[in-house]
Amino acid sequence: MTLPAPLTGVVPPVCTPLTPEGEVDVPSLLRLVDHLVGAGVHGLFVLGTTSEAAYLTDRQRTLVVESVVGHVGGQLPVLAGAIDMTTPRVREHVGAVTRAGAQAVVVTAPFYTRTHPEEIARHYRLVAAASPVPVLAYDLPSGVHTRLPAEVVLELAAQGVLAGLKDSSGDLAGFRRVVAGAREQCGSTGFSVLTGSELLVDAALALGADGAVPGLANVDPHGYVRLDGLCRAGDLERARAEQERLCALYRMVDAGDPARMGASSSALGAFKAALHLRGVIDCPLTAEPQIPLTQEEVRRVGKFLAAAGLL
Repeated sequence: MTLPAPLTGVVPPVCTPLTPEGEVDVPSLLRLVDHLVGAGVHGLFVLGTTSEAAYLTDRQRTLVVESVVGHVGGQLPVLAGAIDMTTPRVREHVGAVTRAGAQAVVVTAPFYTRTHPEEIARHYRLVAAASPVPVLAYDLPSGVHTRLPAEVVLELAAQGVLAGLKDSSGDLAGFRRVVAGAREQCGSTGFSVLTGSELLVDAALALGADGAVPGLANVDPHGYVRLDGLCRAGDLERARAEQERLCALYRMVDAGDPARMGASSSALGAFKAALHLRGVIDCPLTAEPQIPLTQEEVRRVGKFLAAAGLL
């Protein structure tokens, strides 16, 4: 299967279920994929932030892509993160995930060392030149400590270097600039602008975004597919109500005590606890060294699920 141009709709960043020993739990992963596909999502993004890609070994990353691509069997596109510190390492990941069957790769700016916008642009050109599949940029300043300048993204889009952007910057004004610029500069080339926000999907689609990559869609894929459909149908009142229901459900990410764990442990732990409570995955474990939720914190997650009608 080739990547649609543009890619539209709901593309969940798929959680990576783990066994108690910390290995990829492939049966649970495939049940999660069935849970998402059955809800009508429009694509799958593996090896992103919500997938805990940063914690997985290269062997585990390859296993995830091979398992998901083999299970989906061309029903919908599978995008894979090729995320690492430097261009040579990213190019190696691109080779591994495309050999495993990914139809597109999602790439952040380089990180660890400080970079200049010219170096970021060079990074994407070198990665795209080596990639047999489309490359989407991933704006993740919370993880790589660099913003992707809108002018760089738009220049690379117009040149055909980038096929899209997953924006997890939290900057709605900057996102709007990319959406408008892509419409102006790229015309019908099929550049996809996707929001990574769980909370602003209705606003992003109203601005002209092509779709969303919300981590919470692991837990409630039907809700996000419903929201996407309502927005596209112009049913703004019902879309707002659905977005507000999802915003209330998203509050589960704060279930963990900030005095004993980081925000990532709390959020990813909550998503996995919710999937476990819903019977989708066998074990809610997050990768080391993240701190697991306590039983009381898991009960808190369950209350959010019940309030959203998911238990």
